[in-house]
Amino acid sequence: MAVKWTGGHSSPILCLNASKEGLVASGAEGGDLMAWSEDGTPLGHMQFEGADDVTSVSFSNICPTKLYAAHGETISILDVRLFKGSLDHFHVNEEEINCLSLNETENLLASADDSGAIKILDLENKKVIRSLKRHSNICSSVAFRPQRPQSLVSCGLDMQVMLWNLQKARPLWITNLQEDESEDMEGPQSPGQLLNPALAHSVSVASCGNIFSCGAEDGKVRIFRVIGIKCEQELGFKGHTLGVSQVNFLPESYLLLTGGNDGNIMLWDVSSEVEKKQKSPTKHTHKRKTKRSTSTKQGGNTSASVTDEEEHGSILPKLTIKHGEKVNWLLGTKVKGCQNILVADQTSCISVYPLN
Repeated sequence: MAVKWTGGHSSPILCLNASKEGLVASGAEGGDLMAWSEDGTPLGHMQFEGADDVTSVSFSNICPTKLYAAHGETISILDVRLFKGSLDHFHVNEEEINCLSLNETENLLASADDSGAIKILDLENKKVIRSLKRHSNICSSVAFRPQRPQSLVSCGLDMQVMLWNLQKARPLWITNLQEDESEDMEGPQSPGQLLNPALAHSVSVASCGNIFSCGAEDGKVRIFRVIGIKCEQELGFKGHTLGVSQVNFLPESYLLLTGGNDGNIMLWDVSSEVEKKQKSPTKHTHKRKTKRSTSTKQGGNTSASVTDEEEHGSILPKLTIKHGEKVNWLLGTKVKGCQNILVADQTSCISVYPLN
């Protein structure tokens, strides 16, 4: 059973983040921002002028009380101990921001917006140093790669996933998820694929910096490996019966949390597959067939059957939580020294599940 953190918001929570010292921030519809202690006690509340939805929040690792929050087209920098007003704010995006990402050295902040643009803000000089415009639709998610402060990945509702290096204004590598799927399909596409195109909602990079995941509207989770200036899809698997709204690698691991529009939360361990590929010296001369799994819903339970097990072994979730609400954001973080999953959904409370 989930513990519910209540008494903070009165509208649906859209985003979450946690500091390394256990503080949690949540952003909601209508310009609502909350700070929480690690036991779920509300510490502070702020209402942004203009009442634009707070769509992304990110704590600094260097200064754990510093918080970056995106609301509408604006990025505000705040001190969660004061929460009276912003320390600084920037208006560099032309449309609503969907996602913020700080690089590891914390001199750069990426903000992805509804126009498909990603603005790269130099925090020391307080100016935009790059405007990355290649997505032809909403850019839904962006993430700097750990250990590579000039490199990031992005995805969008144009079904594209991109790898960027900030020395160039063009992406180093692009893949279209729908085209890749149709190339891999043997025979005609299933009706589900036509109804649910692979609109990409969320990316997350593992701590190693070379492995990242993408969740999409077709219900599939894809795992990519960065090799130099390009990427290869290592795995593709399905457990959610509707779109995958959130993916989140747990720190220092290949454990991946996924949340879906089906109201389910799943934990996957992709370490054996990822490490198997790292050890394999074979050169990939042809496109690997990624594993496809079919899902059937029986009384709310999801069962996955796997087709080419010899290639990947059976990828099944280590844990499935029937959360019951569409997942807006999820996060694996330590609460009082224990690993927990924090979930934001269509309600005004945060759900906390212990991850034993």
